[in-house]
Amino acid sequence: MGRVIAIGEVMVELSLAGAGQGLLGYAGDTYNTAVYLARLGHDVAYATVLGGADPFSQGIVDAMAAEGLDAGLIRRVEGRVPGLYAIERDANGERRFFYWRGEAPVRQFAELADLSALSPAIGAGDLTYLSAITLAVVGEAGRATLDGLLAGAKAVGFDLNYRARLWPDAATARAAIEAAAARARYISASAEDLDALGLGDEAPERWAAAGAEVVHRAHDHSLRILTPDAEPVRIAPGETVKPLDTTGAGDSFNAGYLAARLNGASAEEAVAAGRKLAGVVVRHIGAIIPREAMP
Repeated sequence: MGRVIAIGEVMVELSLAGAGQGLLGYAGDTYNTAVYLARLGHDVAYATVLGGADPFSQGIVDAMAAEGLDAGLIRRVEGRVPGLYAIERDANGERRFFYWRGEAPVRQFAELADLSALSPAIGAGDLTYLSAITLAVVGEAGRATLDGLLAGAKAVGFDLNYRARLWPDAATARAAIEAAAARARYISASAEDLDALGLGDEAPERWAAAGAEVVHRAHDHSLRILTPDAEPVRIAPGETVKPLDTTGAGDSFNAGYLAARLNGASAEEAVAAGRKLAGVVVRHIGAIIPREAMP
């Protein structure tokens, strides 16, 4: 069992269910991964900034407690509230997102986060996990702060989860992502994100040559696993699953993969674990599936 420190944003999730109906939950890319890592047996703490007395921030903290996540690295700020997003789905389970997150306190991460607690926690942890969404929402000052913190991490897991609307421009995103990738031991990258950033297939090869283990997810759902000292391993597409909701698919894959690697599994075994979990998650509505549905 490894100690994982996950960093990012948790938002209120409103899942539209038709005719003015909605399901309320809490989600965010690194938070989703953190929940599944905890369910898979790892000791996980989550670092973010939330509101003080509002019911939504308290709901997030209560949800973390129910999942066994350590909330000791969360800073609460009076008078602020977390971000919110709504999801609309089509008949194929594909989504449209609508966001209200500009005033969320995590946007001032460098100023408001509990850095005196976070720095030693990262140094003592086995893995520190973040994403490109983390980098985007914390802003320029937050990225500089995180870079300094990651320098003290034993290992860094990084998800190349690129959302163009969160960045001022693609060049800023590329620079931030390259800096985080240079710190990373594990990188998860989809072909869609690489293409959108103008990085292409060469970036995973470059990151692997620099020391990272990169899972490169291709457009046809096959995978390449790239490591510093071996030829790339190609893995064919997995079982075809008709999704009900693709929210959290990549986040849960990352959790299954990293949980297996932290437990000593091979990269190929970790891919199978990630695919198994993601295949169940996409058959449910929302990013976090019921505990009893866990494979």
